[in-house]
Amino acid sequence: MRHIAQKGWRPLLVIIFLFVIWELGTRMFEIPAWLIPSPSEVLDEGISGWSIYEHHLYSTILLTLIGFAIGTSFGIFVAICLHLIPTVRNMFYPLIIFSQNIPIIVLAPLLVIWFGFGMLPKLIVITLVCFFPIAVSTFDGLRQTSTELMHYMKMAGASKGQIFWKLEWPHALPSLFSGLKISATYSVMGAVISEWLGAKEGIGVYMTLASSSFRTDRVFVSIFVIMALSLTFFLLITALEKWFIRWKSKGVENSG
Repeated sequence: MRHIAQKGWRPLLVIIFLFVIWELGTRMFEIPAWLIPSPSEVLDEGISGWSIYEHHLYSTILLTLIGFAIGTSFGIFVAICLHLIPTVRNMFYPLIIFSQNIPIIVLAPLLVIWFGFGMLPKLIVITLVCFFPIAVSTFDGLRQTSTELMHYMKMAGASKGQIFWKLEWPHALPSLFSGLKISATYSVMGAVISEWLGAKEGIGVYMTLASSSFRTDRVFVSIFVIMALSLTFFLLITALEKWFIRWKSKGVENSG
């Protein structure tokens, strides 16, 4: 915590400086609030309008958590299959890379046509957004296991299951958590995009209503809420990473 405080004051100072410039700019040039609201107006709307967007926020958090859990679980499962079954890797890995060239924003309307306006198309969007980073990073982590340790375990008579769970999986954890951190931030944006498909509630719905009524202060509130959610999920994954990979931190400290 002390380490974070020592390093965190610099970006915090930059953020405060940017907000001061923004506040002074809107006041000096008398920019109308419907065009660009000042940070103080956005903050005021964020506090006073809590009761309006509170249920939207809870809906987005729930959708994000469910989609993130499904997307990352599916991504880890696919990465393990690609690593353990060479035939599956040769057949589907190029297809997985190719599928990422399809923009989600283009695919989303098709999902509505195929699956309607319920929860399913929204979860598919978040799953697609979260799937690729976690699948590729975990797969790369599994392939980067030390060959010397692999030979040593084979010479010691270890089975394939023992090699995977005691050597390959622990070595893939840092890469897996790197993918989780990317997926965590993407999942919030995926949830907002999915809510644009016709949801009844959510931050995406709140943002759409705000922009259609020229309430730019509420649009900025939505943006800051999305940023705060993404940062919160990122920090939670980072905390889990430090807890699960304690051996790596101890190794770095000992080597230092």
